[in-house]
Amino acid sequence: MKIQPVISKTDHKSALKRIETLMDREKKSRNEEIELETLFVLVSNYEEKHILIFPPDPIDAIRFRMEQQGLTQKDLSKILGSKHRASEYLNKKIPLSIEAIRKLNNSLGISGDILIQKYTTKR
Repeated sequence: MKIQPVISKTDHKSALKRIETLMDREKKSRNEEIELETLFVLVSNYEEKHILIFPPDPIDAIRFRMEQQGLTQKDLSKILGSKHRASEYLNKKIPLSIEAIRKLNNSLGISGDILIQKYTTKR
């Protein structure tokens, strides 16, 4: 087990490859478990500093969560209180209101940080 800092794209790629190899093993030695955990930390630190991850579009996040939970637009309309309003939001006709953000956060567990992101409406 030779663990090195992850400070370049090459290091990052190598570490990810090693992580994948270790993850695929059904039985790991204690040293391999330590190596895996250490590589996770090193890769996470590298990604946090060097890889920009933009928050998802709020409507895409809503659609994704609905899909995860097997919800329909009818279910969403119950959360938001109106079939028409649910349609307007999902079709990006209007921006999410503060009240809608609160309801979606409470009902679907989508972070407010994601729901408050700007997106282009289609008027």
